[in-house]
Order: sequence, then C-alpha cells, then structure tokens
Amino acid sequence: MARILIVDDDTLVLASVQMLLIHAGHEVLAVDQAGKAILALEREPYDLVIVDVFMPGMDGYQAIKEFQRIDPGVPIIAMSGVMFRDSSKRHAPDFLGMAGKLGATRTLNKPFKPAELIEAVQACSKARAQQCGAGARRVAG
Repeated sequence: MARILIVDDDTLVLASVQMLLIHAGHEVLAVDQAGKAILALEREPYDLVIVDVFMPGMDGYQAIKEFQRIDPGVPIIAMSGVMFRDSSKRHAPDFLGMAGKLGATRTLNKPFKPAELIEAVQACSKARAQQCGAGARRVAG
C-alpha cells in the first residue's frame, strides 16, 4: 500500500483516480489545486504524487518543481488530456515530455485505462521503496 497525493482541477478525474487507487488498497489524498498539494506534501511525506499538467493558477510544471524541492526523491506521475496537433505535424509541443524533463517519473495521457494507472503506480511505488531502503528518501520540513 502506498500513500498517494493526487492533484487535478477536474473533479471527475480526481474522484475517479482516487476511487480506483483506494480500491487498489492505497491511502489517497486528493486535492483540486497545486497549492493545496504543496501544503500537504510539506506537512507529511507521500510515496507518490500524481499531478495534472494543466490547471488554473499554478500548473503541473511549477508543481513538479515544488514537489521536488520539498521531497527530491518523490516519484511523480504527470497526466494530461491536452493533445496539441499541428496540421503540418511539425513543432507540436510534447507536454508530457516536458513534464518528464522537469522530473516526472512517469506520464499518462488522459483518458487512460485503469490498468495503465495501476501499472504506473506500482512501478513508482516499487522505485520509491527501493530508494527508502537505501536511505535516499529526504523530506524537507
């Protein structure tokens, strides 16, 4: 079982992901703003953070940087439903690729299948457990 923090401004996505992860046996805190997620992570450690890339106010990119500042070893799954298509197929932004470059461990395109989410969570939880076993987990206070 992992302690998971989810942040997404879409309440339907937030509730769906939360219920899926609870059903899979995880402890989950779901919040609708990046600022709330940052405060939660500052208060207590989480094994994994799942963040939407595009949200009003602080976006997922800024949030990823803050999550890493607070807990440099925390695995982050970035998710986005925004698919920009350039008619010429050139210079189309890779929003999830950018999240990966900023430090997201895994990425998911919305909509995703429940099995894809569970697989990503399991992979990140396993990586986090290995870090903790090696003493690499550091939480800023």
